[in-house]
Amino acid sequence: MSSSCGTSSSCSSSSCNSQESQQARMAQQDNAITRSLGKIKHKILVMSGKGGVGKSTVSVNLALGLAKKGHQVGLMDVDLHGPDVIRMLDLKGELVPPATPDALVPPLKYSDNLKVVSLEYMMKDRDEAIIWRGPLKIQAIRQFVADMDWGELDYLIIDAPPGTGDEPLSVAQTIPNVKAIVVTTPQKVALADVRKSINFCKTVEMDIVGVIENMSGFVCPHCNQTVDIFKTGGGEDLAREMDLPFLGKIPMDPKVVIAGDDGAPYLSSGVDSPAAQAFAAVVTAVEVRLPPISTVKSPINIAPAGGCGCGSGGCNTSKCNC
Repeated sequence: MSSSCGTSSSCSSSSCNSQESQQARMAQQDNAITRSLGKIKHKILVMSGKGGVGKSTVSVNLALGLAKKGHQVGLMDVDLHGPDVIRMLDLKGELVPPATPDALVPPLKYSDNLKVVSLEYMMKDRDEAIIWRGPLKIQAIRQFVADMDWGELDYLIIDAPPGTGDEPLSVAQTIPNVKAIVVTTPQKVALADVRKSINFCKTVEMDIVGVIENMSGFVCPHCNQTVDIFKTGGGEDLAREMDLPFLGKIPMDPKVVIAGDDGAPYLSSGVDSPAAQAFAAVVTAVEVRLPPISTVKSPINIAPAGGCGCGSGGCNTSKCNC
C-alpha cells in the first residue's frame, strides 16, 4: 500500500481498508498454497501447444499407472473451459463442503491411491459453459491448490488446456518447481506448435521431464498391427533436436477411445495391447526420472522390558521407543 494512502483526497479510508484486507487474504492463501505443496514431492504439468493431441488421455493414464504402482497420486484438471478428467474416470460425486470454514475441501477419490479435482465436479450442471476471463481462472487454480485436502502425495499430475495462456502460466507462477511433460503427435503442424510450449517452459524456467509422442501409428482392431497414419518419429526427432528426454510413443487404439468414453481408462481396464504396453513404458520412464517418496525407514530397536534400549549413554529416540 502506498505511503500516501489516507492523505490523498482521492483515497478514502474504506478503499484503503479494502486493499489491506485483499492483501491479507492473498497472503493467507499464499501460506495455504505453501503448506499444501510442501506435502507433494513431484508436480507435473501435462501440456502442449496444440489441441487434440490427447493431453487428458495421457494425464489420466499417467495418474492411473502411477497409482497402480502403489504411489499416492493427485490429478488436477486445470482445463477450466473443457474439463474432461471427471467424465473419463466416470466419477459421479459432488463437492462436499468442509465441516468448518477453516477446513480443507476433500477431493474426489477414484481409489485409495488417486485423488481428483476438477471444476466440473463443483458445478450443479456439468454441461454449463465456463465463461471466465483471466483473473477468475487464476484464482480458481490457486484455490485448487490452497483449499483442497491433497495430503501427502508422491505425484500431482496437472492436466492443462492447449496453448501457453492463463492456465499453464498460472500453474508456473503458483507451483514452484513444477515440471512439464510435453505431448505431441508426429506430424509437422503439431510439432511446430509444440516447439512454442517448449520455449514457454524455457521462458518461465520450468524443467521438462520429457516429450511423449501420442497417436504414433494406428493399431488395427482386426490384425492388431500398427499403421502410421500420422507418420511416426516426429516427437522423438523433436526431443533429440531440443535436447530433451523422450518418454515414448503411444499408438492410436480404438480401445483407448472407447475406454475414455466409458469412464474406464485404458490402464484401469487390464486390456493388453500395444497402446497399453506403451502407456506402461511411459509411466515407468516418468517414475525413473522422478522417483517417488522413499518409504524405507530406519529400523527401531524396541526397548527391553524394565529399561531403555539406549544403554547408559542417554536416551536416543532414533534407536528406541522410549
